Amino acid sequence: MPKKRTVRRVTYHRKKKRGWWGRLHQYLPGWTFWLGGFLMVALFWYVWKSNSTVEVETKTVYPKGYTVYGIDVSRYQGDINWELICNKARINEQPVRFAFIKATEGADKLDPKYEFNYQQARFYNIRRGVYHFYSFKSSPKEQADFFIKHVTLNEGDLPPVLDVEKRPADVTPEKFKWCIMEWMSLIEKHYGVKPILYTYYSFKMQYLDDVIFDRYPYWIAHYGVDEVAYKGPWCFWQFSERGEMPGIKGPVDLNVFNGSIDDLKQMSH
Repeated sequence: MPKKRTVRRVTYHRKKKRGWWGRLHQYLPGWTFWLGGFLMVALFWYVWKSNSTVEVETKTVYPKGYTVYGIDVSRYQGDINWELICNKARINEQPVRFAFIKATEGADKLDPKYEFNYQQARFYNIRRGVYHFYSFKSSPKEQADFFIKHVTLNEGDLPPVLDVEKRPADVTPEKFKWCIMEWMSLIEKHYGVKPILYTYYSFKMQYLDDVIFDRYPYWIAHYGVDEVAYKGPWCFWQFSERGEMPGIKGPVDLNVFNGSIDDLKQMSH
């Protein structure tokens, strides 16, 4: 009887074709790379947060016991209809009595809406103030000269304002204070009036809590509170950055003056 043949079956294992993710994954870095990247982002965020203290508004709380309200504007408010601001706009059922208008930033940036806003506010009999946004990319003198070049105070104008909101990590506290004081001193010497210092409450307490600044009028930004937490004297309080009113598309900052309309007139130039 013939022997049965033993047939060996050979099994071929095909390599599974990699999809697009499989092909991409072989070129991606490992988990250590992603962990390092995450830690670097977290470090940069911490440094930025610790040197840029900004108030975050949770809700708009209207101050009680005040009667003189105003706004502050810049190019971010676009084309403002000042006639509507004058005749229709109300803040806590009160008319807009004053407006702070951005003029300059650093030593080379002129707000493109400054001239229009300044002239229109005057035409509609809204008391004006002009402010400068401080930058550490140029010296205090360069910035003061640039502000003086573009801003002429007229009768009835409020004192000029320095807006300070950031302290770069590479600027020491001593140099930071000196720069702010230098700008304020140069502006006071030129215009013959003490300029107003604007900043956030938390920033003031962290970086500008010094008696050398107490000789200047203080404009404080503090949102979502019934009253200003700062215990020292202050002239203006920016209590909201989410104001809405006819004449302005989008949000606008809302402010209140710590005094009567006669006090506001006496403070003017």
